[in-house]
Amino acid sequence: MNRIFGTSASRKPKPTLQDAIASTDVRMSSIEVKIKKLDGELGRYKEQMSKLRNGPGKVPLLANAGCDAVQQRALRTLKQKRMYESQLAQLAQQTFNMESAALTTENLRNTMATVDAMQVANKEMRKQFGKIDIDKIENMHYDMEDLLEQSNEIQESLGRSYAVPEEIDEADLEAELDALALEEEEEGTSYLADLNKVPDFVDEPPVEVRESPAHEAVKTTW
Repeated sequence: MNRIFGTSASRKPKPTLQDAIASTDVRMSSIEVKIKKLDGELGRYKEQMSKLRNGPGKVPLLANAGCDAVQQRALRTLKQKRMYESQLAQLAQQTFNMESAALTTENLRNTMATVDAMQVANKEMRKQFGKIDIDKIENMHYDMEDLLEQSNEIQESLGRSYAVPEEIDEADLEAELDALALEEEEEGTSYLADLNKVPDFVDEPPVEVRESPAHEAVKTTW
């Protein structure tokens, strides 16, 4: 039975918009070639009519008859050209419509692909957010705050000074520093005074002895 009636698989696939656009472009190219050929024929007919009307040694009756015949052929060629131009315009409009439809279809495909991708991303986001417990995150945040606070308390405890009064008057500290500075000055002055003081076992102060001129002269010669 399949050999007689065939199967659905043997059917030709339906043409797409791109196939139709390509076929229309081929037809338009063929019509454009025909129009150029007719333009060439019209140019020759125009030249022949010009020669028959204005050529030297022409016979009026024969010239009129020949000119009418050429004119009739030119009219038929011109009508044929107008028909091809009309078909060309229709095909151009069809191509434009099909290209617009193809562009719209492509935009719709891109839009649907974008929507599908967004739906997949939405499902994935919901799945990931479903694994997150906000309460656990808040509790973890509070636990971290408590741990940091305990750490600060430990550092303060380790840095505490021992055997130091809790309240110390700054004025008392300044007065004590001034007293220490005064004591250092007095000690320095008394030390220098002791150096210049004559010992107790000496009755009279020492007399400075000046050198004699002769002795000085000898020194100068040396």
